Parts: sequence; structure tokens; C-alpha cells
Amino acid sequence: MVWRFSDGKPGHDNQSRGLVHALAQRLPLQTFDIALAARRTRWLDWPLRRCRNGAGLPTPDLLVGAGHATHAALLACRRARGGRSVVMMRPSLPLACFDLCVIPEHDGVASGPHVFVTRGALNTVQPGPATREGYGLVLVGGPSSHYDWQLPPLLAQIEQILTSDARAWRIVTSRRTPAATEQAMRELAERTGHRLVLPGDTDRAWLPGQMAGAAVVWITEDSVSMLYEALTSGAACGVLAVPTRRQGRVQAGVQQLIGQGIVTPFQAWRQGQALRPPVPPLDEAGRCAEYIVQRWFAR
Repeated sequence: MVWRFSDGKPGHDNQSRGLVHALAQRLPLQTFDIALAARRTRWLDWPLRRCRNGAGLPTPDLLVGAGHATHAALLACRRARGGRSVVMMRPSLPLACFDLCVIPEHDGVASGPHVFVTRGALNTVQPGPATREGYGLVLVGGPSSHYDWQLPPLLAQIEQILTSDARAWRIVTSRRTPAATEQAMRELAERTGHRLVLPGDTDRAWLPGQMAGAAVVWITEDSVSMLYEALTSGAACGVLAVPTRRQGRVQAGVQQLIGQGIVTPFQAWRQGQALRPPVPPLDEAGRCAEYIVQRWFAR
């Protein structure tokens, strides 16, 4: 029995869903999704042993959540109803408050009784077939707290890829993509005869399905979550350079992947380095689920 707590943020839900899906492949599982209303859960619920969010639900074996907004409800319900607590990402509370914290390696936290270290955030992507259709994806993000944005050099990189590689390409923008960049991608797609896909054109399942069939995926460096999703799909991945606001753990994680030869930066590709698929594809949700099964549910 799993209670999955959701703060409504797609990136956080993607992580907790990824773990629950991987667990369901290994255990007979019943899952209840608990949506947390803003400001509804108070920290006072924990000392009072009060679990308002799980009233009427069967007793959980696992309580899973991603994002700081899930922590209060998760801990209160664990104390009131039992079960093991599993949180995604590094919590603001002491690690020992939770039974397990699933933390990306770029956060610099060592493995231990309360920590399982992963390569990047967990996701719901499944590895695609060894034989691919051969098309390519260009995934365009946007400025963030870690990365700045300059359109001309980015446009030059993408145009060189599209004109140098004769395969069919799908240029995919995101909700963070600036309007000027989206318009430039539209003009580039029309000029080169490739397809532009906007965020409103698809549902949540579209991009993972596209990754599973793509031979090559180029991703702007700011889109770290999509980079790990593409690696999980088994596609060969390249990184499009965007300016860095400041050096930090997110940039260090991307540089680590480059240093390990798992992804190829644009500059290296331009100098002749081929993009190669990860062997084997990343399966961090599966690896984490296997650890949980062996630790708590092995018969």
C-alpha cells in the first residue's frame, strides 16, 4: 500500500510517479494519490498525531513525496498511521526525519542509512527499443535561476545540427522558452523543412514516447530534467550550450555527465565526436525501487 503525496508541481510529480511505477513492476501495489491543498497541512499535525490527508484510507506501507510542501503531511501521516517515509530530493529537514531520502549525486550528499544517491532526478520514462526510427529531437528550454539565455549562439548551434544531419528533426520548445526564441525556432523549422512542436500541442505522455523512438536528442543545458529523461530512454544525447549565471551543483552534474562520456557537448560534436547512446540506459527509478524492495519487502 503506497500513499503518494503531491504538491501539484509537474516536476515533483514526475519523480514520485517514476518511483511508484518502478515499484509496481516489482510488487503487487495499490497506490493512493493525495493532493495537498495550499496551506492546508500544518506542522502542528505531527505532534498531535493527526493525519487529515489520509482519513479513510487503508494503512500505508510506504508514504512517498517530492517537494518541501509534501513533508509536513507525509511526516504527520507516518506518525499517525505508520509506514516508511520516502522523499525525493534533499529535504530542508534533517535527513534522519525520513526513512529514506532519494537525492541526486550533484547535491553532494553521501549514501547512508537514510540516503539513496541517484544520477539526476527520477522520472517515468521507459527505455526504448534498441532499433530506433532514426529521427532526432531538439529540446529547447529557457532561462532559469542557474542559466542565462542568448538566442543568436543557440540558434547557430541548432541550425548547424539540422543542416549537418540529414535525418528528420522535431524541434520542441517548453513553457520556459522566451517568445523571441519560439519565433526563431518557428522560422528555422519552416526554412529547413522540419517540425516545430509547442508545449500546448501535446500531452504529458508525448515527449517520453518521442524519446523512446528517437535516435538522437539534443537538449539545451538548462533542461537538466529532460537530459536525464533522454538518457533513461536510451537515446544518444548532446548538450546545447547556454550561458551560466553562476557555477553550482546543477552545472556540476551536467559537467560530470560530459566528463564520463555519457553526453556530448556541442563543441565536441562540432570537432568530430560522435553522439553515443548510454549503455545501458539509465534506470534510476528502477534501481531505487529495487533497493526499497530488498531493504523492506524482500520475502
